[in-house]
Parts: sequence; C-alpha cells; structure tokens
Amino acid sequence: MLADDQNLVRSGLSMLINSQPDLQVVAEASEGAQAVAEVERLSVEGAEPNVVLMDVRMPVMDGIEATGRIIRSHPEVRIIMLTTFDIDDYVYAAVQQGASGFLLKDAPPEQLLGAIRTVYRGDAVIAPSATKRLLERFIPAADTAPSGAASAGLHQEKISSLTAREHELLLLMAQGLSNSEITETLFVSEATVKTHITHILAKLGARDRVQAVIIAYEAGLMA
Repeated sequence: MLADDQNLVRSGLSMLINSQPDLQVVAEASEGAQAVAEVERLSVEGAEPNVVLMDVRMPVMDGIEATGRIIRSHPEVRIIMLTTFDIDDYVYAAVQQGASGFLLKDAPPEQLLGAIRTVYRGDAVIAPSATKRLLERFIPAADTAPSGAASAGLHQEKISSLTAREHELLLLMAQGLSNSEITETLFVSEATVKTHITHILAKLGARDRVQAVIIAYEAGLMA
C-alpha cells in the first residue's frame, strides 16, 4: 500500500511497483488517517497489505502516528518510511513505533524494489551509511528522557544473554554492516549470519534489526 499526499509520487511508485511480476499495489492513501482506514478495510476483506510505503509528513495524520496505529492493530504489516531529505527528524520516532526502516524518495528504483522484498521477508531496511548518523543523532535525546536509565538497564540485561558471537555480530549490525559485509568480516556463511540474527532478535525481543541496533545504542553498547 502507498501512503503519500503527493499524487505524482503515488503514481510514480504505483507504476514502478506494478511493473514487477511479484508485486502489486493494493491500495493508496493521501494522508495517515486514510492509510489506517485502508489497512482496516483491506484486513476485513482478507487482503491486508504485506508492506506499506509511508510518507513521514502528511496532512490530517502524519506517517508516525499512522505507523503506530497500524502496527498496534496489525503487527504483521511491515512499514517502510519515505523521507525526502536524508534523515528526517521524525524517522527515529517512526522506527520506535515499529517501522521496519526508511528510504529516501529519490532512492534508485532497484533499491526501492529490493527494500520492499527485503521487508516482506521479515528483515529491516536502513541504509548502512545512515545507520550510525541516524542513531548518533537521536539516541542521546532518548538517553536524557526520564525513562532512559531504566530502559538502558533492561536492555543491558537482555544483551547479557547473548553469546560472545551474537554480541560480536550485534556490534557489527550497530556499525551499519549488511549481512554480506558481516559474512566477509566474520568469515562465515550468510545462512549462519541470518541464524545468529534470528537468535539475537529473539533474545532482545526486537521486531527487526533496526530495533536491535537501537537497543544496542540505548544500552550504551556503542558509547
């Protein structure tokens, strides 16, 4: 499903996505409240979208609030935030709401299509080059919140349950390395990396690798 207040953006995305044999746009929304309503409608009809491309800034209800509402009611729906200028001030909040990552609207078509497929498979999409910038910009603000110390303690307890290898892999994820780059760094197969990530997510109680990386930063692992 596409959620964006610009008709031309939705039209362009729709043409690109529908040109793929394995992808189909099932609905569109021009603002957040409509996006929430469309997911509900499609769910009742048994045609719930697997992935939602959600613009951050929209009228009536922004993409952050819409993301939170959709994820709370339909946690199986994956949401990719679309931002217009590098790292949007609101993207971190959206990830906390359960979004599976973000993409720039001017990303190459193949990157967008790959992101949709990646998120559908259960992984998260966040540009490796932007991972550290995103987290370093917003984690300090989260640390100063009243609940920051309590959250850090809880996260540290979860991280302590990781094996040495899982801990090492989490650090590499937090540095923004992709699965293939981790494979090359640790000299293991990609299947092994994926297995480790599955175990890490389960132990941390994280929805995907983006949330796992946030937990690592909030726990002070990357300080």
